[in-house]
Amino acid sequence: MSPSVLGGASLLVAWQLKDKHVLIVGGGDVASGRIESVLAADARLTIISPSSGLHPLTKLFIEGPYPITYHDRTFGGVQDLSGVDMVLTAIDDVAQSRTICALCRDLRIPVNVADIPDSCDFFFGSQIRDGPLQIMVSTNGQSPKLANIIKRKIEKQLPEHAGDAIANVGRLRTKRRMKWMVDVCNSWDFQDLAQLNEQTMKKLLDAGWENGTVPEPADLGVRRKWPTSVFTAISAAVPVMTIVAGATCACMLLFSRFPRSR
Repeated sequence: MSPSVLGGASLLVAWQLKDKHVLIVGGGDVASGRIESVLAADARLTIISPSSGLHPLTKLFIEGPYPITYHDRTFGGVQDLSGVDMVLTAIDDVAQSRTICALCRDLRIPVNVADIPDSCDFFFGSQIRDGPLQIMVSTNGQSPKLANIIKRKIEKQLPEHAGDAIANVGRLRTKRRMKWMVDVCNSWDFQDLAQLNEQTMKKLLDAGWENGTVPEPADLGVRRKWPTSVFTAISAAVPVMTIVAGATCACMLLFSRFPRSR
């Protein structure tokens, strides 16, 4: 029996843009968000937009210490695409946007046209970022608002210190290989991994890797800022405190209805 494949999806990839040249046409609110995303990926950036249409945040990026070349004008044609690795447009002129899209496709340059899904080779999803951790929620251009709502729900479920834990595991991976690292990740929780430093990493490698075992965090001197027992106690206490507070308010309200004796 052939496996079932549900079509109509996008291929979600973590696109490496370090030192690539990205062109953004437009400088408004949407463009400012695109600029931030591209700079976070360590790309070189060219912005083409009349200064009259610049969003305040876009102005700050242009004036800041970032690898940005700015042209105070409208898009000038195919010559503006020379040496460009990616194009993002965020302008109100639909006809101009489609023209830029057609030029990019002729030159095989990946392009994203804001608010015109059929002119996009890729989409910007709603993103969660915590250090090396990146999560994207995509609705394939159909409902950015719902993507943002779903993103917030996912964000609330993420473990604390996830970014720090991933960064520390990445540092360990440069020292040792996968099978043992998988065992460490399965045995230690995120808060323990996030507390690792160079000294405790060395202890972990010496005591664990060399002997083919995974030591307990406490055995290596890893101390949690908030022990699990504290969180458990707080969690257990909250419902009780809520009931007590509710009962107190009810009593105060009840007694307030009776006249005071003189």
